[in-house]
Amino acid sequence: MSFYRILAIVSFISVLAGCASPPPTHPNNLCDIFRENHSWYEAAKAMHKRWGTPVQVPMAFIFQESRFHYDAEQPMKYFLGFIPIGRKSSAYGYAQAQDSTWADYKRATHRYGAERDDFADAIDFIGWYTNKTYIINGVSKWDAKDQYLNYHEGWGGYRRGTYKHKSWLLRVAKRVDERARRYGAQYRRCKKELDHGWLYRFLFS
Repeated sequence: MSFYRILAIVSFISVLAGCASPPPTHPNNLCDIFRENHSWYEAAKAMHKRWGTPVQVPMAFIFQESRFHYDAEQPMKYFLGFIPIGRKSSAYGYAQAQDSTWADYKRATHRYGAERDDFADAIDFIGWYTNKTYIINGVSKWDAKDQYLNYHEGWGGYRRGTYKHKSWLLRVAKRVDERARRYGAQYRRCKKELDHGWLYRFLFS
């Protein structure tokens, strides 16, 4: 088999890996996450180029929302403690996007084939959402704490200050912000390496 055919097969497999990859082995280190799933890094860079949101912010969101599980769902509700009556919400996938918000994203971006269990689509969704948060509520795309509060409460809820009386949510938003800052510091140390791509890293690492 020729080198170019091998290269094409590896590239194809790399693209597929972004769709339904298992959770990363070291989710607390952004460099390790992207080393393990380089297609995720390419998707994160594409998101940043399109929406201007730094890669560490949506990655911190995804950790908080799904721990990087592509098929994450909300817990089931039960009647009388044992009869299932549906899930607490329609949130699904890496970004835990709800049906209605995901539909808005697809209409707004014309990405009608986007799926919530596809990592590239999920991180692009968060980029779109954070960009809208900046436009609607003036929150910096680098401000993971207030961006997350918008993400959780919605743009109207954030304006009304619904989060102010939710101490648990403020604690979660603070953790998201801390993780984003930690991810950002890690990313700055490995960005140059990651930007070389898989072939360079395979040959010279």
